[in-house]
Parts: sequence; C-alpha cells; structure tokens
Amino acid sequence: MKFVFVSGGVVSGLGKGITCSSIGAILESFGIKVTIVKIDMYLNVDAGTIRPQEHGEVFVTEDGLETDQDLGNYERFLNHSLHRENYMTAGQVYKSVIDRERAFGYEGEDVEAIPHVTDEITSRIMAAGKINKADVVIIELGGTVGEYQNAIFFEASRILKLKKPKDVLQIHVTYLPFLKNIGELKSKPAQQSVKILNGMGIQPDFVITRSELPIDQKRKEKISVFCNVREDEIIGNPDLTSIYEVPLYLEEQKFGEKIIKKLGLKKKARNSGLSSWKKLKNQRLSAKKVLKIAMVGKYFMTGNYKLIDSYVSVVEAIKQASWAQGVDPEFTWIDSTEFEKGKMSLKGFDGIVVPQGWGSRGIEGKLMAVRYARENKIPYLGLCFGMQMATIEFARNVLKLKGANTTEADPRTGCPIIHVMNDQKEYLLKKQYGGTIRLGSWPCKIKEGSLLDKIYMKYGTDPSAPWYSDRGFNSVPSDTKDIIYERHRHRYEFNNDYREQFEKAGFVISGTSPDGKLVEAMELANHPFFLGTQFHPEYIARPHSPHPIFLAFVNACKK
Repeated sequence: MKFVFVSGGVVSGLGKGITCSSIGAILESFGIKVTIVKIDMYLNVDAGTIRPQEHGEVFVTEDGLETDQDLGNYERFLNHSLHRENYMTAGQVYKSVIDRERAFGYEGEDVEAIPHVTDEITSRIMAAGKINKADVVIIELGGTVGEYQNAIFFEASRILKLKKPKDVLQIHVTYLPFLKNIGELKSKPAQQSVKILNGMGIQPDFVITRSELPIDQKRKEKISVFCNVREDEIIGNPDLTSIYEVPLYLEEQKFGEKIIKKLGLKKKARNSGLSSWKKLKNQRLSAKKVLKIAMVGKYFMTGNYKLIDSYVSVVEAIKQASWAQGVDPEFTWIDSTEFEKGKMSLKGFDGIVVPQGWGSRGIEGKLMAVRYARENKIPYLGLCFGMQMATIEFARNVLKLKGANTTEADPRTGCPIIHVMNDQKEYLLKKQYGGTIRLGSWPCKIKEGSLLDKIYMKYGTDPSAPWYSDRGFNSVPSDTKDIIYERHRHRYEFNNDYREQFEKAGFVISGTSPDGKLVEAMELANHPFFLGTQFHPEYIARPHSPHPIFLAFVNACKK
C-alpha cells in the first residue's frame, strides 16, 4: 500500500479536495485502485452537529457517518461509495486514545502525542486502505500548514514517511495571488508556505500551484529554487470553468505518470477512465440553453458573503443531469427568510428546489415557495426537509388543516403532519444529538405506476448504479425491481395518522420503507413535476451517471 499526503498552504478553500479527487481519478485511469481519506482537525467526532455555514454541506456515507463535504467530491470523482473509515477528525482520534487509556489499553504507559496519537492516526489510514482494498491511499490534511491544531496530523505523515520512504509522497497545494496593480503572479506566499512545511521536517515531493491564471516559467523557476523542488515537480492548477476539468488539466502535465514513477508503482495499461471526463467537458461546453433554477434555502449567508457550499451535492447533481441533456443550469439563491418577507420573487424560473434544512427559521418562506410551485405548475423538487415542507403546505392549503406544522418547528402544534420518529424520542430527551438520527443507505419500496416508478424505469435501470448497489449496512434481502437504496439524514417523518386523508385528496405516497411504515417519497398527480423525497438522491449522483430523479426534474424544467 502506498500513501499520498496532500496539504495546503497560504489560505483555506484552495480546493485540496478537488485536487485529491482528481489525482485519484487519474491514478484509477491507470488501473490503480485508489481511496481517499479526509482528516479534519476539529474536535467534533463527526460533522453532524456543525452548522452548514461553518463547514459546508454534511455528506453522509452509505454506512451512516456524517462527514465533510469533500467525501462527496471523492465519491463523485472516483465513482466509489466510501466508508466511515474514509473520514477522520481530531475528536475521533483523541477519543479513541483516551478510551483506550481508560481501559488500560496502554498497560500503564504514560500516554503521549508521540507515538500514541500519531500511531492512532496511522492505523486509521491503514484501515481505510484495507477496507477499500486500495493500492494507493490519498490523505487530505485539513486546514492550512502552520496551524497549531492540525500539527499532529502533519507529524504523523512525517513519521510514516520516515518509516516508509519509498511508499509515501508529500504533495503541497499552495496559492499564488495575482496582484492586478502589478500584473503578475506572486510566489512569495508559496515560498513561505513550503518553508513552514520544511520547518516541520517535511519536504514536498510535488508543489501544486493554485492561481487565477496559469503559472509561467519565471514563477516556476523561483519556486524551484526557493522550495527545493525540480521544475517538473511543480504542477500548475489555475482556476478552470468547471471542477470536472481538473483531472484533464493535471493529466496534460503527466502528473499521474510522475506519481506512479515516484512511488515505484507498476505501470498498468490505461483504461478509458479519462475519456469520460472529456465527454463530460464536451457535454458542458455544448450546452446552449439555460435553465433558471431557484434554490430556496437558508444556509447561504456567512457574514456579508453568500456561499453555496451548504448545498454542494444538490448543485452538482443538477449540473450533471443538465449537461447530460444539453442544457446549462443557472442558479438563483432564494433566502427563505427574505422570501417570506416579500423581498424576493419566484417569477420566471423553470424549476424550484427546496433542499435539506433544520429548525424553524425560514419555514414560512419555504412553504410559500412550495405553494407557488404547486399552484403555478412549476417543476418542484423537495429534498428531505423539502419533502416535509411539501406535505405541510398541502395540509394547510389543500386539506385546510389549520395550524399544520412539523413538531420540529412547533412542538405544541395541534396538527403534527411531520413528527419525530419513534426511536428518536429517547435520544432527544437525553440530548443525544450526534450520530443518532436515521443515517446511511436504506431500502425504499416504490409504488408501481407512480412518477417515481417511471423515473427509475426510464433513467435508472443499471443494476450496478448506486441506487441499486449502495446497500450499506441497512440492506434487506430482496431481488425485486421495486426496491431502491438511497441515503438518509433525518429524525422527523410523515405522520401516518394523516395518510388516508392525504391520499384521498390526490396526494400520492410513491415510496415507503419495505414494511410500509415510513413514507419515503410523495408526489402530486395533477402537476407537470412535483416530487418530494425523504432521502437524499444528491448523495449518490455522479458526473458519469447522473441520478434518475435529477434527470427527470431537469427534463421537466426543459419543458
């Protein structure tokens, strides 16, 4: 097993995750089995309790771990379903070490950062490689070099390189700012970044330069001299029009072959892996018609800036489905808290999406968006919380159930259309919030003849696709075609006390748990496209195999 550590310098948000994903895609095109591990330095045990504005979207693995959004990128680029072993936090590491010490696992030794914490980090990396049967494990070191809180992970990588010098590569991603008043890229921040890395006892094997513009020869010469790397070990990675172009750009510089040579890997015959990236690029470039998509949520604002990271999997899923059908999506971010005040409009959109969410803030704005889509026959897609909002809106404005709500927003509501799942009540009473909700891949039985049934029959018949093969640890023995597997992240559900009343009024329950007790999907028959899912189809949408639900939604938007 070989190991590639990828660190970052100068600023956060450089795109280390896309870099790792792209390296993985390139190596896999050589027939080399790759897996990727994300290390976050925070003391949270997982990402489940972190606000989306703090750390972006929470991505859920098929075996039910709430992780950093980078794992979504890894899965999309590698086209593999990853495991909980592919994600590591400082909280996990320290908790394991302390629990082992309390159980006398160190047999009376004084427990120290080195070697006990670093050994725990290394053993987790090894475990990820083993469970994924990987030839190469790529490890993304979260944060920026020089931060106090991530130093122990850098130290673990240094020690592993010391023990296995031929099996470990160090890649450093750094930033070259473009100063418009001078008119050139500046390399000094990159030089300082590498010097900090050197001060930790780590010499990078490759330096990847992130910049607005392509790096020129003069900057390469400076970085080579001051960072102690050859010019051919400096890999340019400027801003591109799409993240899916990065593997192609890196491959133009023979990066895959350089990594294989340095690691002493056996060079295998190239497969057709990169041709699919070229096809995707051509699809995107040939897309002429623009679809106007309204994203109605509340996790956009961070300070004075509006970010999309909270919904990155949804955005990518729509892009993939759009490009596959010759159109290009244009997103408008509708803050539901502003929309309910009448400050924003939904006129002129081809489709409306209400994605995941939590809590009571902004609910009324989301309900207004659902009603607008239903009454004006605009294609609507509700994801998780978006499905719950669709049911509440239907209860209020079609069934005329006054005060209909979710107990998440109003625990005292007299009309609890959405209520807490039975097995979740005890967790809430004990304030056991982390890792206790319904997570991971679960089976869903589709109602024959429904819109959902037609969608999977038209767009999703490949038995190797994630929605059939992504069975996780919650699989049920079944060979029937009407069972799909989708990933979940929720603790509230549709209240079956209202089920008969809803169905009599034209509300179609098109997906349930195999025992019929949990509502997993709903739709409206008298509408061009109105679909809500309790699950998250965006988690298993892939660039080379767009998800059936998003393909169908985009197709409806085109009309």
